[in-house]
Amino acid sequence: MYAARGHYAAGGTANDHWRATTGAVAVGHHRIIRNEGEIEMTVTVDHRPEAPAGPPKLDRDQLRRAQQDTLDTPRMKYSLLAKMMFKPVDLMYGKEGSYTKFAMLEIIARVPYQAWERMGYWAVHHHRGRSALARRIFERIVEARADQDNEQWHLLILQDLVQRTGQRQTWLLHRAAPWLIAFFYYHVSWVLFLVRPDWSYRLNAEFEDHAEHEYMTFVAENPELDFVPDPGTYAAEYGRYRSVADLLRQIGHDERTHKLDSLESMREPRVR
Repeated sequence: MYAARGHYAAGGTANDHWRATTGAVAVGHHRIIRNEGEIEMTVTVDHRPEAPAGPPKLDRDQLRRAQQDTLDTPRMKYSLLAKMMFKPVDLMYGKEGSYTKFAMLEIIARVPYQAWERMGYWAVHHHRGRSALARRIFERIVEARADQDNEQWHLLILQDLVQRTGQRQTWLLHRAAPWLIAFFYYHVSWVLFLVRPDWSYRLNAEFEDHAEHEYMTFVAENPELDFVPDPGTYAAEYGRYRSVADLLRQIGHDERTHKLDSLESMREPRVR
């Protein structure tokens, strides 16, 4: 799905646990399994699937250029379904951007990736007799999970900013309403993917395009954020930036990456 994704390898802790529980000794790409009372067996691992690292992290100058690129690019022509989600959000949370509005949007943003992951597992089971196809489908599942994780970090970061700035959240607007919208979006994404996967990818591209412009516009309209230090609550997992403005620019660029990935997936929506 990603045209230029980075990769990361599994950490040593999991390997240590694997060796401790199986009695295996790792030798390069070979593992010698010694289970008590059984014959020794050497397993050769030629390739271990690696999880995508997620959207690229940009430096300060790149983030500013990314913001200007977004502001200079017209929004996509949104479908009726997309407008059906955007309009209620603007009515309930205001047309202007805010941390509470963005946090609500990030709750919804994870939904299509969850729907695609579910459909992917169904497809793997359905095509389990065709190993090459099942592997390609599973790669899509791994990518969908990585995108969910990225959106989850966005949500955690936004919730942290909401708490730090003391913005008020109510049960109705910030718990019940997002859940209802997410419930609707999930099932629409699931049904569209079942009928026409390219429609589901297109709808997600529209949502991500909307989010990208919302973040970049919010930073442009609040220049004082360039002088607010990034609290770095999740710096170890997401990166630390010079200011909250740069932090939000990075999130906006992540959304652009998700949008481009969905548009790319529309070219070959079904894994063959």
